[in-house]
Amino acid sequence: MAENKTKPTKLSSAAFINNIEDEQLRKDCREIANMMAEIAGEPATMWGPSIVGFGKYHYKYATGREGDMPLTGFSPRKQNLTLYIGYGFDDKAAMAKLGKYKTGKSCLYIKKLDDVDRTILRSLIKRSVGEMRRRGYGTS
Repeated sequence: MAENKTKPTKLSSAAFINNIEDEQLRKDCREIANMMAEIAGEPATMWGPSIVGFGKYHYKYATGREGDMPLTGFSPRKQNLTLYIGYGFDDKAAMAKLGKYKTGKSCLYIKKLDDVDRTILRSLIKRSVGEMRRRGYGTS
Protein backbone atom coordinates (compact mmCIF):
# COMPACT_ATOMS: atom_id res chain seq x y z
CA MET A 1 0.00 0.00 0.00
CA ALA A 2 1.34 3.43 -0.93
CA GLU A 3 2.47 5.70 1.86
CA ASN A 4 0.46 8.87 2.47
CA LYS A 5 2.36 11.87 1.07
CA THR A 6 0.46 14.41 3.18
CA LYS A 7 2.27 14.41 6.52
CA PRO A 8 3.15 17.05 9.10
CA THR A 9 6.57 18.58 8.55
CA LYS A 10 8.90 20.81 10.55
CA LEU A 11 8.61 23.59 7.94
CA SER A 12 7.46 26.96 9.23
CA SER A 13 3.91 27.91 8.20
CA ALA A 14 4.73 31.58 8.81
CA ALA A 15 7.75 31.39 6.49
CA PHE A 16 5.64 29.55 3.90
CA ILE A 17 2.97 32.27 3.98
CA ASN A 18 5.57 35.06 4.01
CA ASN A 19 7.10 33.61 0.84
CA ILE A 20 3.86 33.82 -1.16
CA GLU A 21 4.66 36.26 -3.96
CA ASP A 22 1.19 37.67 -4.56
CA GLU A 23 0.56 40.30 -1.87
CA GLN A 24 -3.23 39.85 -1.78
CA LEU A 25 -2.96 36.07 -1.57
CA ARG A 26 -0.37 36.38 1.20
CA LYS A 27 -2.70 38.71 3.13
CA ASP A 28 -5.66 36.36 2.60
CA CYS A 29 -3.61 33.39 3.82
CA ARG A 30 -2.60 35.23 6.98
CA GLU A 31 -6.22 36.06 7.72
CA ILE A 32 -7.41 32.51 7.06
CA ALA A 33 -4.55 31.11 9.18
CA ASN A 34 -5.58 33.33 12.10
CA MET A 35 -9.24 32.37 11.67
CA MET A 36 -8.53 28.63 11.53
CA ALA A 37 -6.09 28.73 14.46
CA GLU A 38 -8.66 30.51 16.59
CA ILE A 39 -11.48 28.13 15.64
CA ALA A 40 -9.44 24.93 15.92
CA GLY A 41 -7.57 26.09 19.00
CA GLU A 42 -4.44 24.63 17.43
CA PRO A 43 -1.31 26.21 15.96
CA ALA A 44 -0.55 25.98 12.27
CA THR A 45 1.50 23.04 11.03
CA MET A 46 2.80 22.51 7.53
CA TRP A 47 1.52 19.31 5.97
CA GLY A 48 3.77 18.50 3.07
CA PRO A 49 5.25 21.45 1.23
CA SER A 50 2.06 23.46 0.65
CA ILE A 51 -0.79 22.73 3.09
CA VAL A 52 -1.19 24.80 6.24
CA GLY A 53 -3.15 22.62 8.66
CA PHE A 54 -4.64 22.99 12.12
CA GLY A 55 -5.09 20.07 14.47
CA LYS A 56 -5.14 16.55 13.13
CA TYR A 57 -7.29 13.47 12.95
CA HIS A 58 -6.67 9.85 12.17
CA TYR A 59 -8.68 8.08 9.49
CA LYS A 60 -8.97 4.42 8.55
CA TYR A 61 -10.81 3.20 5.47
CA ALA A 62 -12.44 -0.20 5.06
CA THR A 63 -9.65 -1.01 2.59
CA GLY A 64 -7.15 -0.80 5.45
CA ARG A 65 -5.59 2.45 4.27
CA GLU A 66 -5.11 4.83 7.17
CA GLY A 67 -3.28 7.99 8.07
CA ASP A 68 -3.49 11.44 9.59
CA MET A 69 -4.81 14.65 8.09
CA PRO A 70 -5.32 18.17 9.38
CA LEU A 71 -8.64 18.85 11.09
CA THR A 72 -8.93 21.92 8.87
CA GLY A 73 -6.49 23.82 6.70
CA PHE A 74 -5.78 25.58 3.44
CA SER A 75 -3.39 25.71 0.54
CA PRO A 76 -2.68 28.61 -1.81
CA ARG A 77 -2.78 26.96 -5.25
CA LYS A 78 -2.09 28.48 -8.64
CA GLN A 79 -5.75 28.47 -9.71
CA ASN A 80 -7.37 29.25 -6.35
CA LEU A 81 -7.13 29.21 -2.61
CA THR A 82 -8.18 25.76 -1.39
CA LEU A 83 -9.75 25.46 2.05
CA TYR A 84 -10.11 22.01 3.57
CA ILE A 85 -13.46 21.94 5.31
CA GLY A 86 -14.90 18.52 6.05
CA TYR A 87 -18.53 19.40 6.76
CA GLY A 88 -20.98 22.22 6.14
CA PHE A 89 -21.49 22.29 2.38
CA ASP A 90 -24.93 20.73 2.88
CA ASP A 91 -26.12 23.96 4.55
CA LYS A 92 -27.80 25.37 1.45
CA ALA A 93 -28.78 28.66 3.12
CA ALA A 94 -25.20 29.41 4.22
CA MET A 95 -23.73 28.34 0.88
CA ALA A 96 -26.19 30.59 -0.97
CA LYS A 97 -24.92 33.57 1.05
CA LEU A 98 -21.23 32.70 0.92
CA GLY A 99 -20.34 34.43 -2.35
CA LYS A 100 -18.16 33.27 -5.26
CA TYR A 101 -16.77 29.77 -4.72
CA LYS A 102 -16.61 26.21 -6.00
CA THR A 103 -16.59 23.04 -3.94
CA GLY A 104 -15.15 19.56 -4.10
CA LYS A 105 -15.94 16.72 -1.71
CA SER A 106 -14.36 18.48 1.27
CA CYS A 107 -12.70 21.47 -0.40
CA LEU A 108 -13.85 25.02 -0.81
CA TYR A 109 -12.18 26.83 -3.70
CA ILE A 110 -12.08 30.63 -3.77
CA LYS A 111 -10.07 33.11 -5.81
CA LYS A 112 -9.70 35.63 -3.01
CA LEU A 113 -11.09 36.18 0.45
CA ASP A 114 -13.00 39.29 -0.63
CA ASP A 115 -15.13 37.04 -2.89
CA VAL A 116 -16.80 35.43 0.14
CA ASP A 117 -18.64 36.55 3.23
CA ARG A 118 -16.14 36.14 6.07
CA THR A 119 -18.84 35.62 8.69
CA ILE A 120 -20.34 32.75 6.69
CA LEU A 121 -16.87 31.31 6.01
CA ARG A 122 -16.04 31.43 9.72
CA SER A 123 -19.30 29.65 10.56
CA LEU A 124 -18.58 26.93 7.96
CA ILE A 125 -15.11 26.31 9.39
CA LYS A 126 -16.46 26.33 12.95
CA ARG A 127 -19.24 23.91 12.02
CA SER A 128 -16.80 21.58 10.29
CA VAL A 129 -14.31 21.53 13.16
CA GLY A 130 -17.17 21.01 15.63
CA GLU A 131 -18.62 18.15 13.60
CA MET A 132 -15.21 16.47 13.26
CA ARG A 133 -14.75 16.66 17.03
CA ARG A 134 -18.31 15.47 17.69
CA ARG A 135 -17.50 12.39 15.60
CA GLY A 136 -14.46 11.73 17.74
CA TYR A 137 -11.84 13.18 15.41
CA GLY A 138 -9.37 15.91 16.17
CA THR A 139 -7.05 14.82 18.89
CA SER A 140 -3.61 16.41 18.74
